[in-house]
Amino acid sequence: MPNLIPVEIITTKIFLIRGRKVMLDKDLAQLYEVTTKRLNEQVKRNLKRFPKETKLLRSQIATSNRGGRRYLPFVFTQEGIAMLSSVLNSERAILVNIQIMRAFVSLRRIGLTYSGLKRKIEDMESKYDKQFAIVFKTIKELLERPPAKQEPPIGFHA
Repeated sequence: MPNLIPVEIITTKIFLIRGRKVMLDKDLAQLYEVTTKRLNEQVKRNLKRFPKETKLLRSQIATSNRGGRRYLPFVFTQEGIAMLSSVLNSERAILVNIQIMRAFVSLRRIGLTYSGLKRKIEDMESKYDKQFAIVFKTIKELLERPPAKQEPPIGFHA
C-alpha cells in the first residue's frame, strides 16, 4: 500500500471533545487529499450515513467569498469516519480509512495500558513499606486524569 500515512501522525489529529474521540473536517480532508468544502458537501448529500453527526451539520449553503471559515468545523466520530470512504468513493479514501481505524484502535490500547499500569502501581504500593509512600503518591498524582468538566451548552441563551 503506497503512501500510507503513519498511524502516529493520524493520532495527533484525534481530539477528545466532550468525552468523545473525534476528528475535524479539515484534518480529514487533508488526509483524503480533498478540499474541506468537497468533503462537507459529500457528507451533506449523504446525511443518512451519518446519524450521530447529523446534529452537527447544517443545511447546504453557498460558500462565503470572504475567505476563511465562517462556521465551526464539523467533527466526526469513529463511526462517521468509517462511512467517509464510501461517500468519497476513492482508493485513497479506503486506504486512509484503514489507517484511521488503526489509529483509533491504537489509542484504545494505550488507554487500556494506562489503566493496567495504574493497577500495577497500586499493587506494588501495598507490597512495599512506608518509605516509598511519597514515591507512590507522586506517581499516582501524575497518573490521575483531571476530572471531566461539565461543559456549558454552546451558543447564546437568554
